[in-house]
Amino acid sequence: MTYPKIREIFAADFKDRIVHHLLVSYLEPYFEKRFIYSSFACRKERGTLCATTYIQRSLRKITRNCTKKAYYGQFDIKSFFTCIDKGVLENILIKNIRKGYKDNTQKELIWLTKVILKNNPTQNFSIRGDSNLLKQVPTHKSLFYVSKNKGLPIGNLTSQFFANIYLNELDQYVKRELKIKYYTRYVDDIVVLSDNLEDVYRWREQIDTFLKRKLKLTLHPNKDKYGSVYSGIDFVGYVIKPRYTLSRQRVVGNLKNKLKLFNQGLLLVSQNQKQTVFPLHTPPSKEELSKMLAMINSYYGHFRHVNCFNLRKDIYENHFGCLKEYLEPVEQYSYFKLIK
Repeated sequence: MTYPKIREIFAADFKDRIVHHLLVSYLEPYFEKRFIYSSFACRKERGTLCATTYIQRSLRKITRNCTKKAYYGQFDIKSFFTCIDKGVLENILIKNIRKGYKDNTQKELIWLTKVILKNNPTQNFSIRGDSNLLKQVPTHKSLFYVSKNKGLPIGNLTSQFFANIYLNELDQYVKRELKIKYYTRYVDDIVVLSDNLEDVYRWREQIDTFLKRKLKLTLHPNKDKYGSVYSGIDFVGYVIKPRYTLSRQRVVGNLKNKLKLFNQGLLLVSQNQKQTVFPLHTPPSKEELSKMLAMINSYYGHFRHVNCFNLRKDIYENHFGCLKEYLEPVEQYSYFKLIK
């Protein structure tokens, strides 16, 4: 099985990660003041829940509390991390460092930034986990196949932070030039809202043109989504509507499938970055129950932020099976605890 999606992760050595965090700690205060409010991910108090709340608030504003029509467009940047141009990124970083920092600090920050950007993780690495899975990574998603001076490794804090700086150029263009009032970005996932669908189509083309010209990126040609905001926007793990928020059906289906496997005598576990199954002892051990409890509560933690009391109750009553003998719901199915 290859769930979740296979991704190529380059995790720097511990001592290198300390340096990455050090650099970000110096750069973050300066850049944070320049980021727009509606860009999310890898920012303090700007995670998925904040993005969800912001989108829903925007939906209510543009529809005037669900009394007007409104439309959305959702766009995804094609192979974002592997297509980032290091030359363009370096110029953006150095230009801002020179503006925001003086004397020796400026020189040291520029030097360290260049060292991190020039590092090629594909030239010095060790494989951990199942090496066969590495072969299944699509070539357009792998740094082993990108052009010279292209791509940032997924797995480093600096990569996530630099990605925000890179796309801040787009954010500023959208706000200052296109003047799109309702615009939200989470990494490379973009949502725009308008009371006119033609505006959405036009903005899409203008955004794509800017990305190609200034950042050497392109919007994915096959992942655009358009529609009425009342049909819901599938964004950051939730389906967001003006009045309420739902969980993705895929998330619900994954939990039900794991509960089904458990009750069939199989316990799903993670081993060497792939999913396997092994026979479940009868009765389950404390360790097995602890793993299931942690897994279930992680899903129910996700469900707590959407309007789905009936769903939480239904999963417990109709899909927990023998687990009801060992786990009990707390606070109206908000989470579970072991029955003593």
